Amino acid sequence: MSTDRARWVFDLGNTRLKCAPLQADGRRGPVLALGHADDAGFEALAAALPAQGLSASIASVASPALTARLLDLLQARFRLVSFARSQARLGDLQVAYPDPSRLGVDRFLALLGALGQGPGPWLVAGVGTALTIDLLDARGRHLGGRIAPSPQLMRQALHGAARQLPAEGGDFDEFARDTQDALASGCDGAAAALIERSLAQAERMLGARPGLLLHGGGIASLLALLPEARRADSLVLDGLAVWARGQASTLTPVAR
Repeated sequence: MSTDRARWVFDLGNTRLKCAPLQADGRRGPVLALGHADDAGFEALAAALPAQGLSASIASVASPALTARLLDLLQARFRLVSFARSQARLGDLQVAYPDPSRLGVDRFLALLGALGQGPGPWLVAGVGTALTIDLLDARGRHLGGRIAPSPQLMRQALHGAARQLPAEGGDFDEFARDTQDALASGCDGAAAALIERSLAQAERMLGARPGLLLHGGGIASLLALLPEARRADSLVLDGLAVWARGQASTLTPVAR
């Protein structure tokens, strides 16, 4: 087994697992993205992993049962397994939350990953089950953020309350003339509007307009509405690679 494939990072979300080997310089290698709704995703993961690896670093916002399933698989393959946790400071990143443990680890790692995207400030928007928005100034200070339903979750909630409203489909139009299009326009438009408001407020606060980074599985429908955005699909994994590099000398095995 080559040394650049001995250490891996894993981002376990509510609908997808993304993972990557770390290269010799500690940076993220090619990303593997898998669904985990059934056994096929875990079978594909098992086939992709080395038989014996040095370390695995996990960021999980998924259920305890799903996290435990991933942990069982990784403990059979890696000598050391660790879970990333949000912390008050790491490198140039300084978290705004008085209690950093209350900041979701995916948001923490996305901010850490944003520091590698070039000079800030940055507005970091993650679109998954939730829409998360965080502001990072040019010195790496996190200035706070927002959490709202993602467009996908809005659609699901509307469908749950009124089954005649479809949970997916439709195209964005400023003034739609079809219910399915109107749903897509309203939910995508709501998310885009919140991001645009956040950009405007950030510009007032900082005196400069921040760059916009979009990441997460639900960004495709928002990219056309936010032309200034930079797509950063694997921002959480990028941050996790930074976290893993900092922990490399202190990792201890997770109890079996």
